Amino acid sequence: MPDSNTRMRVLVLGLDGVSVPVLEPLIESGSVPAIESLLEDSCTVPLESQLPPWTPSAWPSIYTGVNPGKHGVFDFLRFDGYDWDVVNFSDVKEHTVWELLSESGFSSVVVNTPVTHPPREFNGAIVPGYTAPESPTCHPEGLWDDLNDALGEYRLYNKQLSTGATESERINGYDTLIGMRGAAFRYLTDRFDPDFGFLQIQQTDTVFHEFPDSDHAIETVFKAVDRELASILDTVDPEYTLLLSDHGIGPYESVEFRVNDYLHDIGVTQTEAGSGGMPSWSSISRKQLRHGEEGNVAKQSLPEKAIEAAASVGITSQRIGALLRKLRLEGAVLRIVPMDVVRAGTETVDFANSTAYMRSRTEMGIRLNVVGREPNGVVSEKSYEDVRETIINSLVRLQTPDGSPVFDAVLPREDVFSGPYVDDAPDIVTVPASFDVYLSASIRNERFGMPTEPWEHKLEGILAVSGPDVKERGIETTPHIFDIAPTILALFGCMTSDRMDGAVLPFISDPGATSYAPFTADDRTVTDDTAVETRLADLGYLE
Repeated sequence: MPDSNTRMRVLVLGLDGVSVPVLEPLIESGSVPAIESLLEDSCTVPLESQLPPWTPSAWPSIYTGVNPGKHGVFDFLRFDGYDWDVVNFSDVKEHTVWELLSESGFSSVVVNTPVTHPPREFNGAIVPGYTAPESPTCHPEGLWDDLNDALGEYRLYNKQLSTGATESERINGYDTLIGMRGAAFRYLTDRFDPDFGFLQIQQTDTVFHEFPDSDHAIETVFKAVDRELASILDTVDPEYTLLLSDHGIGPYESVEFRVNDYLHDIGVTQTEAGSGGMPSWSSISRKQLRHGEEGNVAKQSLPEKAIEAAASVGITSQRIGALLRKLRLEGAVLRIVPMDVVRAGTETVDFANSTAYMRSRTEMGIRLNVVGREPNGVVSEKSYEDVRETIINSLVRLQTPDGSPVFDAVLPREDVFSGPYVDDAPDIVTVPASFDVYLSASIRNERFGMPTEPWEHKLEGILAVSGPDVKERGIETTPHIFDIAPTILALFGCMTSDRMDGAVLPFISDPGATSYAPFTADDRTVTDDTAVETRLADLGYLE
């Protein structure tokens, strides 16, 4: 049980996508003195991420201590047959570390952690983060209004996003958001006096997706982060601090590999034009229309209708684009033709009539269209292993145009995941070579091309731990993100869960494991939020 000491026992500072190579130039330039000081006082080591190393799956792994096969979130998207929705907290089917701490009488404040909306009850307060709607449900009830009253304004997302704002305005918007994160955390820790604090900042990842070549943008974001962390550390003065990331990030040096184009070439993926297919920009628009959402959806223009009609008879944007590239006119045409017109004729995967396909690039795998599992399955139980093995063997041998391997590994899902939700994973997990090959689910009628995104996630993040005797005891082996939750519990003297895949890090005594009550899943909450989907598409997560 908690003692009378009101000092915060453990503080987690989560910086999305941060790694040592990201921080080194910022430290050298003197831009992040608070982070530099924290690293100097910490035991700092690389932190290994999971497969797939994406925000919506990795953060649940961090705060539950289990792999996606046990917590159930593999991607930004949750699939129901061939339809989809953006994931939310109702998709996370395991107890969080703050819920387990609550059972032992400890309180927590959690701010901006991804995939935490809508929250469940526990001893403390939570303001959800990434994938939540702009005005999310918080815990306790009424906290969102209290927060806005106390701070004047609090937002989850940059209001300058997708509004035609200038680069400077967008960057300033991120500075403002980071300031809001710090202010909210300080307000809530003062109000609730928690034993455990968990603050996540997303912009350290977002800035590299949006402005990878802008030193000004990157420096602005990290200076703002450093400012807020300095204030929080001074205000809270935790006994133990864990600065960590869910994955690393870095530039692409190789090529883009269009998985569904390849699968189409070998005859296992079928395509259609002008309708169907997901997740893509065109399918988002159809989803908005299908659910009667108004948002920013405009009626189709005459050119859009014409392009979609042409696509329905096989004259797709990709084929037009291929011709324009040969004539070196692609750039000139795209400056004149609205992108919505191009998207109207996009060729997409015909999931129902395919044997296998990549549903979503960030799922990082291939799904088989299985009889009895998918609505229009074509792969029988008897042929499943043969079909899967044939596709795996074909992919393993693939090389890029310069003769390098496309994949480090191509694995059956049970070699990567374990737990009750493995069936929600792709049947085949595709691990790009050094995470330097961009895997795309889009149909472009060419197997290879230049990467659509300039920077992408890498497997190695960072962990910096400070506290009594931490540096002296050290961390000799590379920890995994699964180790974070059991370590937090151990820092409170709480036994870890025997369902956790991680281990207690060696700087603290391991109190052992116990069987916590089975997780009882409530009915799933539908996200169905156009603004959330649009933000994911803006950052390249939805194609």
